[in-house]
Amino acid sequence: MIRTGIFGGSFNPIHNGHISLAQQLKEKAGLDEVWLMVSPQNPLKQSSDLLDDEQRMVMARLALEGVEGIVASDYEMHLPKPSYTWNTLQALSKDYPDREFVLLMGGDNWACFDRWYHHEDILRNYRIVVYPRIDDSGQWTMDSYDYTQDEKVDCKSNHNCPLSTINCQLSIVHCPLIDISSTEIRQRIREGRSIRRMVPKAVADYIRKEGLYA
Repeated sequence: MIRTGIFGGSFNPIHNGHISLAQQLKEKAGLDEVWLMVSPQNPLKQSSDLLDDEQRMVMARLALEGVEGIVASDYEMHLPKPSYTWNTLQALSKDYPDREFVLLMGGDNWACFDRWYHHEDILRNYRIVVYPRIDDSGQWTMDSYDYTQDEKVDCKSNHNCPLSTINCQLSIVHCPLIDISSTEIRQRIREGRSIRRMVPKAVADYIRKEGLYA
């Protein structure tokens, strides 16, 4: 089985922090590939800042040219809307039976995971890898839960799991995060400031050529 991590996001735009994180997760979680799953626009939640699907996909593909083991995927864009992670994972497993799909998420999403659609089914059927955030004091946290080292969590007996009654495959990995955000990039573009060190050159060139976010 090809162990494939699913790292979802709007990638609006993709930046060097996303790429670094995907590479670290691939190594630390023992994955063969990581698919950056570019999320489609939600027709019920239009945002003036969110570029259309194709433009974000173009930038993701440009950013990952030559990056081994990290793939830009538009798979979710071809599924019925709205897109739920459970539906995406089920469709992926059906279309790619030679792959084991692993869900990658930040600690902020894990803290509210019990509100996700079919969260119990995801927990029962898929491995989950969580990367904690760093709080203002420099400590690794998953909101109210503190972690100091990489570890596997037994959800059924561990209070750190939002769903302690479910058997699941949960791993915690620590990945130093580059302090870059897509929001900051969009703001810098509006202000006419450089983003060269924040995104791959090909992405910066594409944004400038197309006049995006201005």
